[in-house]
Amino acid sequence: MMRALILSLLLASGAAGAVAAQTPRPEDIVKAEPVSLAPTQDGKFDITRFLLVRSPRGAVLSAEGTHIAWISDITGSPQIWTMPVSGGFPDQLTYGSGVDWLEPGPSGHWLYGADTDGDERVGMHLLTIDGNKERTIVEKSPAFRSFGAWSRDRRRFAYSSTERNGTDFDIYVTDVETGQSRRVYDGKGGFYAAAWQPGGDLIAVSETRGGGNNLHLLNAATGEMATVFEPKTIAEYSSIAWKPDGSGFYLSTNQSSDYHEIAFYDVGRGRLQTIIKPGFDIGQIALSPDGRYLVWTTIETGFSRLHARDLSTGHDIPVPKLPSGTMSVQFAGERPMLLISANSPTTAGEVLSWDLSAKDVAARVLVPTDAPGLDLSQMVVPEPVRFAARDGAPLTGLLYLPTTSPDGRKPPVFMRIHGGPSAYATPSFSADIQYYVARGIAVLDFNYRGSTGQGKTFEQLNDREKKVDEVGDLADAAEWLRKSGQVDGTRIAVGGGSYGGYLTNQALGTYPDMFVAGVSIVGVSDWVTALEQASPGLKAADKLEFGDIADPKVRAFFAKLSPINNVAKITTPMLVMHGANDPRDPVAESDRLVEGIRASGGTVTYLRFPDEGHGIARLANRVHGYRRIAAFLEDRFGLSR
Repeated sequence: MMRALILSLLLASGAAGAVAAQTPRPEDIVKAEPVSLAPTQDGKFDITRFLLVRSPRGAVLSAEGTHIAWISDITGSPQIWTMPVSGGFPDQLTYGSGVDWLEPGPSGHWLYGADTDGDERVGMHLLTIDGNKERTIVEKSPAFRSFGAWSRDRRRFAYSSTERNGTDFDIYVTDVETGQSRRVYDGKGGFYAAAWQPGGDLIAVSETRGGGNNLHLLNAATGEMATVFEPKTIAEYSSIAWKPDGSGFYLSTNQSSDYHEIAFYDVGRGRLQTIIKPGFDIGQIALSPDGRYLVWTTIETGFSRLHARDLSTGHDIPVPKLPSGTMSVQFAGERPMLLISANSPTTAGEVLSWDLSAKDVAARVLVPTDAPGLDLSQMVVPEPVRFAARDGAPLTGLLYLPTTSPDGRKPPVFMRIHGGPSAYATPSFSADIQYYVARGIAVLDFNYRGSTGQGKTFEQLNDREKKVDEVGDLADAAEWLRKSGQVDGTRIAVGGGSYGGYLTNQALGTYPDMFVAGVSIVGVSDWVTALEQASPGLKAADKLEFGDIADPKVRAFFAKLSPINNVAKITTPMLVMHGANDPRDPVAESDRLVEGIRASGGTVTYLRFPDEGHGIARLANRVHGYRRIAAFLEDRFGLSR
């Protein structure tokens, strides 16, 4: 009571503003040291061992199918690496401040996007397969951009940009040879090119609509847009895969069901036909270049499962045995060669290929994982868990249990809250999770209401006014942990990034005595300022999922919901991390939270990174950050180091 009174007097008198000038303090600004591979201590590896695991991401095949490229941060920042499909030693192709995404380009080339220190304003660059020549196709500017789709001949590509007014995403088409970009459609909100019709000018366009989207067909030659799906009830239309003749496309949709179904849309007839009902949400769809093989993945309590069908016979075909974890798939070239990016705790990410036309049903590893001194077979595989919320909502998560206890007691547990909220816990290799577990800390990777992968009904349980129910899920998860008998229910910490950071902030102010520690990374503290200052891409979705913050009723609701209101109640020690260049949740969100905690006499450690955005990407910063988190948790849990 006294702390709350002191804080309110500071705010009312303006003294808080004077103190706020001291946040960030000089000691809050992180100056990470160069990374060195630290030796083991008492048989425990430092976080560097886990973060230096060379896991390829965003892997793509060249147009010819002769080379593979991927993104790795093994050198300290995300860069492009490549090697021949036939094998060989990987070569690093880029050396700048970092690469955001990678696409196969025209014959003999790659296309990639790069921002500056996490500001998400990308320029687009064409790079030869060997990396010897590079040409900027779309210059970096203050605009936000999102790559969309290639034409079948790869002479043109479509992308979305806020270039026109800084707010709305319009659609542009770029000629690769000339480098000229032409705005073909003026959007209102978020319009994104999804897939280009083979041999034609139609582009499937997704329009952001809260937790779902509308789908349109844009004529790239005329700029005319025709709506295909705009249902009264929000639904999803994703993973568009055109038939080679351009007559229609396969897609994943939950338009008429709770879980995703695979359907085919006939453009000429304007008819949608459901062809597969998996009974689970769908992760991805891919169609072979000849249109014969349809491949899809299902999401089963976070785990990915691969399926394939020969459309010429209508029969499902056997698939190769793959690591139990997550995967993404794509076809490349003119052969039915499937590129599979698979990730699991015991493989830590690898890229495989599968020739569906071959008699042998086997996948070949193209890019293996390089683990510096770690025995990946000893990594902990999570156990899927399910329990009910107080109102009966089906909550799930992935529970990682350590194999040893440093103090001979049941392990303490860190409840990890994913961002999004349109995301879900996945059993892939996670450097921080495996690091904590190796140090005797259990981890519950938790799916609160609003998480994806569990059907449309569950995903919509936190829309708008329903968001008040989310924080109760964290309390119900803590109660389940206490009753499970597998962990020490008196030592539970909570933490997460982005939306997970917001929920951490909210939980600590709502339940001051429930957790022994909190870790908030790039989280929201004041919804009014966060929604007003969010990047255009988020604003396009936020107006539908959250509501229009300009509406007085919506504004009042989110002002009341904001964690900053309960900052004086945050007595649980916190560690807060944020990137100064964050365009999604501005760093002021954490500045204000930290200042409020300090002003009310709370305990908080602040790590403010001057060269990061929405998340911590640079290797040196990640090493510094995770070391500090681990030390903080071990101290709060009473574990010796």
